[in-house]
Amino acid sequence: MNTIDILVVYDVQTTTPKGKRRLRKVAQLCKNYGQRVQFSVFECRVTQAQMESLEAESLKTLDVSQDSLRIYVLHQGREKSLRAHGLDRYRDFDEPLVL
Repeated sequence: MNTIDILVVYDVQTTTPKGKRRLRKVAQLCKNYGQRVQFSVFECRVTQAQMESLEAESLKTLDVSQDSLRIYVLHQGREKSLRAHGLDRYRDFDEPLVL
């Protein structure tokens, strides 16, 4: 199974209760596919089918007249595409977990 690294970034208008619900829904959806690295930014390692499912479900949830969604495919993988500074919330789940 081939996986790809993607960066999912969204912005949801939260001035209304409906907007706040959309924000919670899209965040929960993203959590099902990857991990939050900033408030509205998720890093995900997915298959092509999973990426398409995430995109389709997100677009069903969002109001594209007010909200936005961006999905960046990291063709060289996360490790070669990223330059991180400061607090890094990312955890590599492919590595052994030490308790």
